[in-house]
Amino acid sequence: MDNRKVKFIDLFAGMGGMKLGFEKAFQTKGFETQCVMTSEIKPYAIKTLMENFSGENFVGDIFNVKNEDIPDFDFLLGGFPCQPFSASGKRFGFQDTRGTLFFEIERILAAKQPYGFILENVEGLLKHDIENKKDKIGRTLKTIILKLEELGYKVTYNLLDSINFGLPQSRKRVFIVGTKDKKIDLVDFPIKKTAVKEILETGLETLETNFTQKLLQNYSIEELYGKSIKDKRGGKNNIHSWDIEIKGEVSEQQKKLLNQLFKERRKKKWAEENGIDWMDGMSLTFAQISTFFSHKKLKVLLDDLVKKGYLKYEHPKKLVREITENGGIKKYRVFDESLPKGYNIVTGKLSFEINKILDPNDIAPTLVATDVSRIAVVDGKGLRKLSVREGLRLFGYPEWYQIPVKEKEAFDLLGNTVAVPVMQAVTERIVQIWSKTNHLTLRAIPV
Repeated sequence: MDNRKVKFIDLFAGMGGMKLGFEKAFQTKGFETQCVMTSEIKPYAIKTLMENFSGENFVGDIFNVKNEDIPDFDFLLGGFPCQPFSASGKRFGFQDTRGTLFFEIERILAAKQPYGFILENVEGLLKHDIENKKDKIGRTLKTIILKLEELGYKVTYNLLDSINFGLPQSRKRVFIVGTKDKKIDLVDFPIKKTAVKEILETGLETLETNFTQKLLQNYSIEELYGKSIKDKRGGKNNIHSWDIEIKGEVSEQQKKLLNQLFKERRKKKWAEENGIDWMDGMSLTFAQISTFFSHKKLKVLLDDLVKKGYLKYEHPKKLVREITENGGIKKYRVFDESLPKGYNIVTGKLSFEINKILDPNDIAPTLVATDVSRIAVVDGKGLRKLSVREGLRLFGYPEWYQIPVKEKEAFDLLGNTVAVPVMQAVTERIVQIWSKTNHLTLRAIPV
């Protein structure tokens, strides 16, 4: 056997970002790598994987793959989906990982006993099912670490931000790493910074829509750098729909009214007055609005804004708590028709065709599948959507990588992928240990 060959499996593979970072780290140090199994269930992810990687042992749902059908391997990679698998309200959190996606990782590690693994998950995993506010991590992560240690692994974890690894995107992800003979250091990585302008294409077709025309009529290109367009939040870097009159003309008095209502609707005193649990933005009655905005034609102003779609006329929402089958508590809001209707700002970050314009001299926010297609960039004197190639660059994918699916599907894949340079940096720490040890004797024979 060749001790310079490293075999691995890639679970919940997505676009193969973990694989790319892992292979580059090992290959840079002269090792040969071989992915002996790739598991993914999303059809357009599988199509993308097959476009970019050849010779893979592709399997579908990992739940359906038996241990004996998995080839021997040295490392398991898994960006396992984050799901609410703790039973809220129970003292010990989830007492068994059986039935969860993490259990598939656990049972494969137990059966195959590879030398190590690299797992990746969202930032929220750190405090998921936390017992005390002062605790560093929640019971879910504690249980995951305990299960991995019980399998004989030396485990470390850390929250890493892609902004520090040469990508102009802040994407914080938890990495959990384990090996059979030594803990891997996941701190003090060399810091490398860059800006959005380094990944931009130029000369692409810009948007010529009513929305973009309204933006450019009211703001210069430079003034749009870094701006968000949504009615849910305020601040100097936010543009509201009424600022550009996208839903119709708005008088100066109506703009003042909207800006005042926007702030007031978030105050807790109104929830107390209505006898409901506070929520971040509730409807206020005409009488309540009259206490902070005086105008002889106030109702005319309000009703005109409802007609144009800037406001909605609705009952306040009350909080409902419902006990679920597993003993947890489900919370949701419903309209309380026993309370009088009021006026509320029409919100929703997906309300407009663009909700964020990237500043070329700054970084991008965390790209998520639900709104990555609504991010825009400046190109010359116009605005356009973020291109798929730019999206790939924001995650550190190589230029040869292709996504042969519809744009919507491509952005969904990008919104859920891993930052390749971060994965590479984490793997490089493992390579340092792997290079010093004869690992041919470390892989146990499955029972």
